[in-house]
Amino acid sequence: MLKEERQRRILDLLQAEGRVVATDLQEVLGVSGYTVRRDLDELATGKRLQRVHGGALPRSPVARTYEGRAEQALAGKLAAAKAAARLLEPGQVAIVDGGSTALALAQEIPPGLPGTFVTHSPPVATALAQRRLETILIGGTLDPRAMVATGAATLDGYSRITADILFLGVWSLHAEHGLSGGYHEESELRRALLHRADKRVGLASSEKLGSVAPFHVGPATALTHLATDASADATAPFEELGLTIVR
Repeated sequence: MLKEERQRRILDLLQAEGRVVATDLQEVLGVSGYTVRRDLDELATGKRLQRVHGGALPRSPVARTYEGRAEQALAGKLAAAKAAARLLEPGQVAIVDGGSTALALAQEIPPGLPGTFVTHSPPVATALAQRRLETILIGGTLDPRAMVATGAATLDGYSRITADILFLGVWSLHAEHGLSGGYHEESELRRALLHRADKRVGLASSEKLGSVAPFHVGPATALTHLATDASADATAPFEELGLTIVR
């Protein structure tokens, strides 16, 4: 089997099964472990998959720029945002993460809803304020790739806040490998946010489920709820982990 055929077969198996194991590929492809590892490494270099210990997982399809993400999966993001908005109750303190789905969520909150909304995203803060919602903007160093504040000042600002509910932007979510993101500083902040509220809602359109990104945020079970447009088959692994699915 030619290299191109082997690598196409690997990608087909990855799409069908959601993961590939290097030792299994040796038998399926009839090649050595060295050849399998080389193929996986080449596919990872070409950004076709995400290498993990012992095999590979689907790579996150999320665009690398803020502008690119704003144009991706618009229907799915709006559906996830509408679902998440139903979890809000009057009088709550809510943390709203950055990202395009979080921005869509801010635009779904009823104008004038009693409560306090905390965010480190200037676009989200603007959308909240335009709906006459009490808004606290946490400062820090602005990351233009994500349009959120990050760094020590942002972490310190959140350290003194205990919220009723957190709406967390999701870059990638995998039942086994958990939450992960594309930017190191943003992922570090999201890890901290998971400790700032009892109810933690992941905002994820369907294409983000089952994928992996470079920077680990936390286990899937760090979330209590998942707001998504994904099918029942796609969310079943997360329901088995105890997450409440909101569609």
